[in-house]
Amino acid sequence: MARMKTKEIQANLVATMRSWQHIEDASVTSTGKIMEKTDNELIRIVMEIIQNDSKMHYRVQGMIAASVDKKAVTLTPDELGEVWAGIRKHIKMEKDMVSHVEEMLGQIKGRKMLVQEYLLNYLKVDEQKHDYLLAAFEEVKKGMYPYG
Repeated sequence: MARMKTKEIQANLVATMRSWQHIEDASVTSTGKIMEKTDNELIRIVMEIIQNDSKMHYRVQGMIAASVDKKAVTLTPDELGEVWAGIRKHIKMEKDMVSHVEEMLGQIKGRKMLVQEYLLNYLKVDEQKHDYLLAAFEEVKKGMYPYG
């Protein structure tokens, strides 16, 4: 297979992101239909979580596409520097929350609290996702500030 040129890869990336946005729209519609059919609080909250994530995925996919075909995403050292203290504080908050959730999971393990365990595991994974996002942001910072 011939190596793709950067322009081809960029066009493919934009087309893929736009296609994925249609899937996210369908997910929002699907979860909405499920919520309309039930009053069960657990089912509804899970569908709402997925729906909100799909809406955010749509925005991220749009940003990825726009960064290629409209305007590049920029981030200056000054912009990052202005908020870095807050980001570092938030990284600690996320790590603390993961620890709290893990402690609670340990307490309920084997207690047949399946719904609570299910939801606590969701919170743990979501807090770990936030930690990842912020830790990866730190890698962006390191790339911008190679000596600090």
